Amino acid sequence: MEIDEIKNVRLEKIDGLKGKGVNPYGHRFPGAMAVVDILSDFVEEKEVVVAGRITANRKHGKVYFMDLQDKSGKIQLFIKANNLSEEQFEIVKQIDIGDIVGIKGHLFVTKTGQQSVRVLDYVILSKSLQCLPEKWHGLKDVEIRYRQRYVDLIANQEVRDVFIKRSRIVKLIREFLDSRGFLEVETPILQPLAGGARGKPFASKHNAYDMDVFLRIAPELYLKRLLVGGLERVYEMNRNFRNEGVSTRHNPEFTMLEVYQAYANYEDMMQLTENLVSHLALEITGSSKVAYQGKEIDFSTPWERRSFAKIVKDKFDIDPGDDAAVMMEKVQKVKGHSLKVDKMTKSAVMNIVEDMLEEDAIVNPVFLTDYFTFLCPLAKTSPDNPLISQRFEVFVSGMEIANAYTELNDPQEQRKRLVEDLEDDVETGNRCIDEDFLNALEYGMPPAGGLGVGIDRLVMVLTNAASIRDVILFPLMRPIASKKQDEEPKE
Repeated sequence: MEIDEIKNVRLEKIDGLKGKGVNPYGHRFPGAMAVVDILSDFVEEKEVVVAGRITANRKHGKVYFMDLQDKSGKIQLFIKANNLSEEQFEIVKQIDIGDIVGIKGHLFVTKTGQQSVRVLDYVILSKSLQCLPEKWHGLKDVEIRYRQRYVDLIANQEVRDVFIKRSRIVKLIREFLDSRGFLEVETPILQPLAGGARGKPFASKHNAYDMDVFLRIAPELYLKRLLVGGLERVYEMNRNFRNEGVSTRHNPEFTMLEVYQAYANYEDMMQLTENLVSHLALEITGSSKVAYQGKEIDFSTPWERRSFAKIVKDKFDIDPGDDAAVMMEKVQKVKGHSLKVDKMTKSAVMNIVEDMLEEDAIVNPVFLTDYFTFLCPLAKTSPDNPLISQRFEVFVSGMEIANAYTELNDPQEQRKRLVEDLEDDVETGNRCIDEDFLNALEYGMPPAGGLGVGIDRLVMVLTNAASIRDVILFPLMRPIASKKQDEEPKE
């Protein structure tokens, strides 16, 4: 039967139910028990109340066997004519796969040993007009799964499990930080300036103030204002927005954890990161060793450290004091052919360098340290070498999942570095300096360590998800009318 035919048949059933005085979209149904609790404490003839979606419907003579599923599990319903009124049993014929029903009955075990509910009363709570995908064998079409996540969640238990785990991961992060004296805060998503990181912002207009505004690309500068104000340990589970590419590892809207600790530095942030992520791995998977896309990742501490500056020196002979032209010449020697950039800046050359560093070969978590200072305008420099910053990035299975600094708190040096960064930035077109942030620094910000963790990517690793879209409930999709198919994007 075609989809439209199925829908028409179900619409007719709705009319029939209404004709019998039955509301096909139900009412409040209190007292429903979780299926998992019913099955874990199964006692024959025990009275139970349960509600959920019908996922299977089989008729044998004057008996219907249906499977009912709620968020916790599935149980079989046994519906027999002599247990209901004649009118109730007649209405059972109008129940379809996908309908949501409320059930009252007694527990018993069938002759085949199946734990079941003998239905003594029921109510239709929501009639489904659509047919569940592939006769309940699961939704496989990737594009439909992402566009219609509600169907994906109905059809695929493993998808529900991923998002349940995601929620638990976020809760565990909050508990971990709260127990260490950190305060959860909220900073603006709508901002007059897009700052705190390099990134192309989404721009809008505030009509009442007649001013340009931007969706947040990072919360960093606002969180540092809180350090100035005396909130010495803060964190935010924040949504950021960057008007850039889409891939298996990038979504325009994403979730970050940012943490700031006064009187700390990036070494303290290393320890915090190790302890937090290894704790999450153990809590979510039961082990420090996590299976991810055919590999095993060992989150046991301590994690390996590698010097970014040394790697770049060994591979390209590049020094942090080289100018852009010299850097490009050295890269071209390794690449073996001429390279072009829109504008010759050190950051533009380093983008090419970072693409050639074979970070995809990293499996177990690695701290990359000793980043060049011009790449880190908000970080303090090394006391031994002003061309190297006190910064690290964490890579796991080829993905960057965290970034941290010893935060720069000298307002004069910060202004100088931000100006230099604007001259070097050819990627984003973001040409503004946040004067209020610099003014805040002039009141005195304590020495501090700051950490950012990509929640979506971290969830990918801890749930064995191949794409960032698999861990975001409603990823941004290309319009259906587009001529290009919205296939899974590649790096």
